[in-house]
Amino acid sequence: MMNGMQSLRLLIDGMTCSNCVNHVDNALSALDEVHEIMTTLKPEGTTQVVITLNDEISDDKLRETIEEAGYTLVGVERR
Repeated sequence: MMNGMQSLRLLIDGMTCSNCVNHVDNALSALDEVHEIMTTLKPEGTTQVVITLNDEISDDKLRETIEEAGYTLVGVERR
C-alpha cells in the first residue's frame, strides 16, 4: 500500500458520449487499485480521466483495461 493517494491523468481517444464515459468508468472501477474516477468528456478530442489510486498500477494494465472497453489510451500523466 502507498502512503497517501496518487492521482493519474489518463488521456483517452474514442470517447464521444456519456455511454462511453460509463464503459470506461465501469472498466476502471473494476480494478482494485482504482479508488475514484473523474472524467471530463471531450467528444471532439482527447478525453481526460483523472483517477485516484489505492495502490500502484502499471501503464500496461491501464492500457489493457481501456482497450478492452473499446478505447485508446494515448497518455498517462503521473503526478
